Amino acid sequence: MITVKCFARYRALLGFTELELPAVPTLGDLLRDPRLAPLPQEALLAVNQCFVDRAAPLADGDEVALMPPVSGG
Repeated sequence: MITVKCFARYRALLGFTELELPAVPTLGDLLRDPRLAPLPQEALLAVNQCFVDRAAPLADGDEVALMPPVSGG
């Protein structure tokens, strides 16, 4: 299983804080799940606390974090 965690405004947008999904080969495959469809393209994505792109490989037990972009100084 993959644990998906949402942060900030994505909690309300996606309707959950944490979700367990079956393991898939890549983050892009995971993001095809219908429950994640509202996620904007500009979302920051992390696997096991490291920022990645949608091509990142996944393994059973990984933690995926979905975060909105931030700005400021």
